Amino acid sequence: MKKHYKVLIIGGGTAGITVAARLLRNFKSLLGNIGIVDPADKHYYQPLWTLVGGGVVDKERTGRDMKSIIPKGADWIKEDVESFNPPQNSITTSNKNTFTYDYLVVAPGIQINWNDIKGLKETLGKNNVCSNYSYKHVHYTWESIRTFRGGNAIFTYPNTPVKCGGAPQKIMYLAEDAFRKLGVRKQANVIFNSANLAIFDVPKYRSVLEKVIARKGIQTYFHSHLIEVDGEKKEAVFENLEKGYTTVKPFQMLHVTPPMGAPTFIKNSLLSDQKGWIDVDKYTLQHTRFSNVFGLGDASNLPTSKTGAAIRKQAPVVVRNIISSIQGLPLKARYDGYTSCPIVTGYNKLVLAEFDYNKQPKETMPFNQSIERRSMYFLKKDLLPIMYWKGMLKGRM
Repeated sequence: MKKHYKVLIIGGGTAGITVAARLLRNFKSLLGNIGIVDPADKHYYQPLWTLVGGGVVDKERTGRDMKSIIPKGADWIKEDVESFNPPQNSITTSNKNTFTYDYLVVAPGIQINWNDIKGLKETLGKNNVCSNYSYKHVHYTWESIRTFRGGNAIFTYPNTPVKCGGAPQKIMYLAEDAFRKLGVRKQANVIFNSANLAIFDVPKYRSVLEKVIARKGIQTYFHSHLIEVDGEKKEAVFENLEKGYTTVKPFQMLHVTPPMGAPTFIKNSLLSDQKGWIDVDKYTLQHTRFSNVFGLGDASNLPTSKTGAAIRKQAPVVVRNIISSIQGLPLKARYDGYTSCPIVTGYNKLVLAEFDYNKQPKETMPFNQSIERRSMYFLKKDLLPIMYWKGMLKGRM
């Protein structure tokens, strides 16, 4: 087993694979000199899980064997990271193997903390408690929607950053649409309990989403964070983050977006900031204390939404700056905080939100993207997965 790499990448998710593929396409001398550390057998295209939960896509379509997407010229180290030693340019795995590097790219993704909601793990996947954030249970979201006959259908958003911040409301819009088609909408109370202050941060898209909520008759409760679930009693306990009191709400369906955070092995390392995230410069993506370390993706402390579209813009910056560093040149590549959130507002309807660090729209299409469009729905459903597997993960875009 090789023990030293020119570039060692932590994470075989969207960020890690994209960086590896781009490095190998642009810097041929790195062939055989890149290692990717990830223990997972499968790689998932998670943006489609919304449509799995909405009954549109089979979940098996969203995953591929990890070995099939590791770029040629990179070594797959199928182990967990246990610790980092950046002063010594090394990592240690849970198998007690030590690997050294010239450059380290840290992109392990975000950690889902199911246990932070009391009772959730015990009832997830039954009692009409579901979540699109679990591959194991995502199909149960559609089962819960399909069999719904009335009462409270509650959708939650936690008091932490989450991957794809629009996903908690996307499934709510699909469910509301499905209830109409199933003839049970008049018997349903569709409720959104969110720890956020508003439905969306960017004013241009917030205004259209507020109209969607009004049109669909959805009840919204902000500053509201789910802290406990009793699946047998079908009761959810929410904390009001502004005033501190708790409320118990009965439900007939509960879709949970669980709390998330930086992976524990990042929090416990010298690479983290005070909140546990990878501490990087928000423009160059270089670590603030270790110049040969770069970070990107959901585990970084970049002040933007955690999406695959953000990674698509971050990865070229990391690659160009690593190559510049290898060549002894200044780091000139800059990331402006671009991210994108294709917000499904119903079957065949989508608002394509794109914006930067300043919450200013940064739209790709030559039309107003704050309008619900059928064409953008099919972009998400059919074209973006192709672009992901055949373009992004191949280092072509």
